[in-house]
Amino acid sequence: MKTIIKTIKTIKIDPLKCTGCRACEMACSTFHAKPQFRIVNPTRSRIRVFWDEENDVYIPILAGEYTQAECNSRYIITMNKKEYGECSFCRSSCPSRDLFKEPDSGIALKCDVCGEPMPEGGPMCVQWCASGALTYAPERTEEIELAEEEVEEGVEEL
Repeated sequence: MKTIIKTIKTIKIDPLKCTGCRACEMACSTFHAKPQFRIVNPTRSRIRVFWDEENDVYIPILAGEYTQAECNSRYIITMNKKEYGECSFCRSSCPSRDLFKEPDSGIALKCDVCGEPMPEGGPMCVQWCASGALTYAPERTEEIELAEEEVEEGVEEL
């Protein structure tokens, strides 16, 4: 077994404070644009804001891991006579939908908390969130034990 140290960066979300302004989407898309800060395109954002009609609340969702398999959950949720697929609020990028994929190439997007080095002041979505719905939690570290197979396959620091 090999032990590595993984740095955990977390953006905390308080949907009760979200106003649905989508400034986080704009800030994220311009930060990750090529060239940086030249284009605003929310489809390239690693955060999306959805409206939960039943609870009358906006919910920011950060792009999660890519998964090659579609999930088995195909239930329909009805809120105020409007139907939503169960994957409407899912963080994963998967083959069954275009959410959290680069619009031109189809490459899956994942929140990288604005990369390394992180911008001064924290992730861009947090900096532009005027309502305080997004906050950056202090970094923490975790020890991860890798199995011998993972070490042999060339798995590097996560």
